[in-house]
Amino acid sequence: MALVSSIKLSDAERLDVLRRLDHFWEWHFLDEKRYCLFCGEIITGREIQMIKSTRGGTALRLICPTEHCNSVPMEWVPPTEEVLIKMAMVDAERRWFCLVRRAGRAMQSYQRTTSKPMGRTRPKPTLGPG
Repeated sequence: MALVSSIKLSDAERLDVLRRLDHFWEWHFLDEKRYCLFCGEIITGREIQMIKSTRGGTALRLICPTEHCNSVPMEWVPPTEEVLIKMAMVDAERRWFCLVRRAGRAMQSYQRTTSKPMGRTRPKPTLGPG
């Protein structure tokens, strides 16, 4: 049984909740973007999950909509040019590492298929009196 549930709100109510619960940044409209420092995704006010406890509480919470990310408004920043450049650099580095890993696997596979088993060049010595 889930302890929290996502709630459905109209656009006006959603914007009002964002304005009340995000004490770090002003929200002017739902399509404003934020960069989640935890998961590295760009999110919008429309996507942000608004949840409440299923135990009868009325308190709402805002969490990142990305799967397996439970970050809160304190961990979201406007995607400035500096943030976007950093995101691009991290993504390029991740792709480069992935490429290097693939190249290494391809080389290992190639070496396994082209190398011949090492055979003995001398006859095996006999044990005991012969």
